[in-house]
Amino acid sequence: MKQDIEISAADGTAKASIFRSDISAEVAEAAPGVILYMDAMGPRDSLYGMAQQLADAGYIVLLPDLFYRFGAYGPFSGNSFSNEAHRAEILKMLHGTSQEMTKNDTAAFLDVLASAGAQGPVGTVGYCMGGARALTALASYPDRVASAASFHGGNLASDAEDSPHRLADKMRGRVYIGVAGVDNSFPPEQSTRLEEALRTSGVDHVIENYVGMAHGWTVPDHGVYNEAGADRHWKRLLTFFDETLN
Repeated sequence: MKQDIEISAADGTAKASIFRSDISAEVAEAAPGVILYMDAMGPRDSLYGMAQQLADAGYIVLLPDLFYRFGAYGPFSGNSFSNEAHRAEILKMLHGTSQEMTKNDTAAFLDVLASAGAQGPVGTVGYCMGGARALTALASYPDRVASAASFHGGNLASDAEDSPHRLADKMRGRVYIGVAGVDNSFPPEQSTRLEEALRTSGVDHVIENYVGMAHGWTVPDHGVYNEAGADRHWKRLLTFFDETLN
């Protein structure tokens, strides 16, 4: 069950959708909350389907538009990067939406989930650009976020000042990282750096390499979507949230 809403975020009004279970009325009313941080192509049917699948597994899910500062855009799909004009527009919005911006917006996202009936600390999950946002939320709101998962997240341990690995010492919950087998946005040296930061800071974490999968393998409208790999990702994600949120 999808409900479109508007959120008073840090720099304006962000469109978003709340998803509740179509299977259980009890879960639809009160359940653990999850923020799903989008990939760089924005909210669309494929992400709506993923959010609903997560909701049907027992969660109240919020999918916000992180690019709201740019007004209307797209629509895009998982293959929009192959179009030069679309790629330029996506990169402009991506580079213009900092980790700090999304961190500030996340305070409002958490309030919306609480108002929607979400029980207890929430979980976060992010795909592509959303992976770093999920980890940043865990570090920034340790009393409100219990766990963070990233799938084919990029630049999780880069040289940038706002790279999530620099926040490892502020993370109190659990972390799961699902890595594409070959991913230029998260090369082996970044994986090593992230592992060292999490381990040194005492963060309960798993970094798992999905051999043979390409960046974007979990999202159905990506050309590199892999059904077996996506199923594996769902098993890992649902187990992770079951252990950390229930």
